[in-house]
Amino acid sequence: MAPPQFDTMHFRLQVPFIIKNANQRSAPHIMAWFILTIAGLFEVVWAIGLKYSDGFTRPWVVAGTLAAMVVSFVLLGTAMRQLPVGTAYAVWTGIGALGTAILGIVLFAEPITIARVASLLLILSGIIGLRLAG
Repeated sequence: MAPPQFDTMHFRLQVPFIIKNANQRSAPHIMAWFILTIAGLFEVVWAIGLKYSDGFTRPWVVAGTLAAMVVSFVLLGTAMRQLPVGTAYAVWTGIGALGTAILGIVLFAEPITIARVASLLLILSGIIGLRLAG
């Protein structure tokens, strides 16, 4: 990486590759984040579908769950064309974990504890942090 340079003509410090201006993000980059978000939501669908499949004994639910899995993986792969693999995978699993835990509380009366809520907030802050980082 090149060292920071001082532009004497415009009197501003230029730091290449360190600070990205949000206005300079490309349309494909923004679309990749949108696709990644949808992929994460489909991960929630298939995770909840696993619960509703009752041990793979309900064929239509299993079919829907498998379809959601395929869509989720295809969208994740599509988003990875523009996003780093580590970031994309972490955000995808984070959205899936967060959404599935919330729906587990809402749909299946899973317990709500302070430790659980705090942990979910940490996952959310990680997703936000990765998005802001690039």
